Amino acid sequence: MSNLELEKLSLEEVLDKEVSETSGEFVNRLIYGRKLEKLDIPKLDENTCEVAGWRMGGAKAEQLRPPRIVRVGLIQNSIVLPTDAPIAEQRAAIHKKISGYIDHAAKCGVNIVCMQEAWTMPFAFCTREKYPWSEFAEEAVDGPTTELLSNLARKHNMVIVSSILERDGVNGDTVWNTAVVIGPDGKVIGKHRKNHIPRVGDFNESTYYMEGNTGHPVFETPYGKIAINICYGRHHPLNWLMFGINGAEIVFNPSATVGNLSEPLWPIEARNAAIANSYYTCAINRVGIEKFPNEFTSGDGKPSHREFGQFYGSSYVAAPDGARTRGLNRHMDGLLVAELDLNLCRQTKDVWGFRMTQRLDMYAKEITAASQSDFKPQVVGK
Repeated sequence: MSNLELEKLSLEEVLDKEVSETSGEFVNRLIYGRKLEKLDIPKLDENTCEVAGWRMGGAKAEQLRPPRIVRVGLIQNSIVLPTDAPIAEQRAAIHKKISGYIDHAAKCGVNIVCMQEAWTMPFAFCTREKYPWSEFAEEAVDGPTTELLSNLARKHNMVIVSSILERDGVNGDTVWNTAVVIGPDGKVIGKHRKNHIPRVGDFNESTYYMEGNTGHPVFETPYGKIAINICYGRHHPLNWLMFGINGAEIVFNPSATVGNLSEPLWPIEARNAAIANSYYTCAINRVGIEKFPNEFTSGDGKPSHREFGQFYGSSYVAAPDGARTRGLNRHMDGLLVAELDLNLCRQTKDVWGFRMTQRLDMYAKEITAASQSDFKPQVVGK
């Protein structure tokens, strides 16, 4: 098998091909936790967009609370047009494709859908060029993307989480990396700006925007309390922690990350956050290789290039008790549907007691001390 063919394979596909049927159930239990039931949902063209669905299960039947069932949809996608096409045409083509996927998510019974980071554009921040890429920035509340999604949210009685490049026209035309939360009535519930900005490899995002100023908001929707930990924020445990402290039941992680940098971390971080904070996590990554008109360097002494690398998809959902879905593929568009019972969040807290035993008072004192310029680490010598 060639390297190109191998690059298209997901871990799940390798397991299906190489692990025998007799040992497959055991191996899958070790990797994914509880055995999940497949959802019977309509498919799309399997050569262009994978559709997968899972019932997460795991929650006990309670005497005083009915099940709190919600279906989430995660959309991973490639761009449509070449990066040298006119900006308006690039965005319109992506809008058209994703609108179709959202319509299909509605047919699958999805209540909350979330797209990948900066889904309306190529992930051009590697180039360090301000133009034309800054032209993708738009107003969060009344920009063209939110206007489009507001109509779809009303049409499908759906909550939509949309990660865009925001242009804040009220405050000096400042640019932010922002997730907009739109309610089923089509109105914007609120927005969250990316808390942690990478400065690693070709992720030159601080050339365009800086750390967000919205804290750790949790958005109360008809389908549960949700939060958004945008991309690089998944590497910061305290970022996940604060969304949990503020009451999140589902935390979405819209991302854009490439194989050579982060793939070994990908299946671990969002799942670990689900366990540590007793909520569901939804990790979404884009797919494809995006080529840019001009070459750029990575500051590592290697030759200049026009590609960021392979965005490897592999989107998945993890439950508070550590169970997770299989990931979507690594090379193609996909819609992952997961049916959750939010009662599992409190049940997991009752079983493991992580919130009860987390000692916030102790850590608050020590972190406050560590944030001061005269801090001295607590190192004990002989």
